[in-house]
Amino acid sequence: MRILIAEDDADTAARIADCLTGQGHEVAVAATGPAALELASIGVYDVMIFDRLLPGLDGLSVMTSLRARDCATPVLMLTALGGIADRVEGLEAGADDYLVKPFAPDELVARVHALGRRPVLGAAMTRLQAGDIVLDLMRRQCSRAGRSVLLQPREFELLELLVRNAGRVVTRRMFLETVWGFRFDPQTNIVQSHLSRLRSKLREGFESDPIETVRGEGYILRTGG
Repeated sequence: MRILIAEDDADTAARIADCLTGQGHEVAVAATGPAALELASIGVYDVMIFDRLLPGLDGLSVMTSLRARDCATPVLMLTALGGIADRVEGLEAGADDYLVKPFAPDELVARVHALGRRPVLGAAMTRLQAGDIVLDLMRRQCSRAGRSVLLQPREFELLELLVRNAGRVVTRRMFLETVWGFRFDPQTNIVQSHLSRLRSKLREGFESDPIETVRGEGYILRTGG
C-alpha cells in the first residue's frame, strides 16, 4: 500500500515509517498541515495517518478539506487528545479510525491494514485522461491516441502524477515525495532518468513530446497539439 504520514515529531514519524516500510509499504511523510494537504492532493494513497496537532494547519482541517474535495481515502487520526469528545469530533469530521498516543507499533500496523482492506466508497474513478493520453488505474495500463504504451511501474506513477496535474508544473521534489516517498533529496538523477525513458516511450510513433521541461521549475504535461 501507499501510505501518507502527517506527523510533525520527527522521531515519531520515523518510527511509524520504519514500521510500515518494514511491512513492504511505500511511505510519504509530511511535517506540516499544508505539506500534508499538498501531498494528499497530488498523490494517490491507500491510507493516510494524520497527527491531529499539525503546525500550519491542524489534522482535522486537512482531513475536512480533503473530504470536501471528495477524497474518500481512509484516514487514521493519531493524537495525544484521547478524550471521548475528542474522538467523537475526529470521527464526525471524517476520520475512519482513531489511535491515541502513546501507541503500540503492532496495533498501528494492524489498524492500517484493516483500513487498507476496506472498500473505498466513491472511488469509482479508475480512468484518467489528459489530451490523447489515457491511464487505466486498475490495470495499470497506458495508451496514447489509442496505441498501447508499455510502462514500468515507476514510469506509470510518474505519468499518473503528470496527468493528475495536467497543464501545471510538477517539480522534482513532488516526484521524489510522491513516487519514491523520499523525505530528502538523494542528489541523483533518478527523476530525470526515469522521465527520459517515459518520454521516449510516449514519443514513439508520434511527432510530439507531450511532456515539456520547464527550466528551473520541473515538468508539465501539455494536453493540446
